[in-house]
Amino acid sequence: MKKNLNRRDFVKTAAIGGIGLGLAGNITSLYGKGNTLAGKVGIIGLDTSHCIEYTKTLNDPKAGSEFAGYKVVAAYPTAGSSDLPSSINRLAGFTEQVKQQGVEIVSSIEELLKKVDVVLLETVDGRKHLEQALPVIKAGKRMFIDKPVAASLSDAIAIFDAAKHYNVPVFSSSSLRYIGDAQEIAAGKIGKVLGADTYGPCEIEKTHPDLFWYGIHGIEALFTVMGTGCKSVIRVHTENTDMVVGTWKDNRVGSYRGTRYPGYLFGGTVFGDKKTLVLGEYKGYNPLLIKIIEFFRTGVVPVSPEETLEICAFMEAADESKLKGGVSVDLETAIQRAEKKAKK
Repeated sequence: MKKNLNRRDFVKTAAIGGIGLGLAGNITSLYGKGNTLAGKVGIIGLDTSHCIEYTKTLNDPKAGSEFAGYKVVAAYPTAGSSDLPSSINRLAGFTEQVKQQGVEIVSSIEELLKKVDVVLLETVDGRKHLEQALPVIKAGKRMFIDKPVAASLSDAIAIFDAAKHYNVPVFSSSSLRYIGDAQEIAAGKIGKVLGADTYGPCEIEKTHPDLFWYGIHGIEALFTVMGTGCKSVIRVHTENTDMVVGTWKDNRVGSYRGTRYPGYLFGGTVFGDKKTLVLGEYKGYNPLLIKIIEFFRTGVVPVSPEETLEICAFMEAADESKLKGGVSVDLETAIQRAEKKAKK
């Protein structure tokens, strides 16, 4: 109950202050004025393998120059989520692994914030991200939020509203944004992108909206090459497959195929006006971690809040399409509904 009261109080204050974000407004400019920062890294949530990988890299004395000046010094494990086996069953083991790398384990977010300069929010349960992000934002700490940014579009809107209100840069991304050639394609390698089809594993977790749990990875890759501007979504759902087709405002079409059968591959095909290119191999966590550290140093976000929110809207519209038997769902409708919910 305390969480809900805190959220309602915050959103009420935000509304009175006129800070509603919406997808029509642009807050990226707020994040382009950051000063250079070096620092002590803190982690919230030790129930995902990501926290192990990031700590190993940053705390390695032989880490590359791109990570220089940054080290994980403290972590708050959180209590985990009892209804989420992948959280509660891994928490103790991952906490011990992080501790063995010289990281101090603390008992609260408040204690963590006294010891660190920047934060990695790694809690695997997206339902908890809004509650855990707010004290970090209020403390003025730059923060990376691991996927999904939240377990609903309304919570994601509330997070970025808070970031705008306190003028604190925050960003979220899947490491699939940096799959082979994706960044080069986005920069014009194959000319104007006319369409794209991406694919990847799409395990469904009952505590989260269908695509937020794992579909987010392949969808992030889709938006990396297509850019923003999706206006509507159609979804076909079967036991082993989800097919989500989006139509962009300029009539380009992008699709995501989520699979639940043997094989654990990510990839895609991108159609440009100069050539068609198959996306390269997945490069692991380091390409994203490099961007995270650049962000910590400069305060400049590599992925805009607007794009992250549109990805969330794409996934929520896909859920609605599934519930309605595969009809086309307008993203703006999903956005308006989520904005109303975020203000309650």
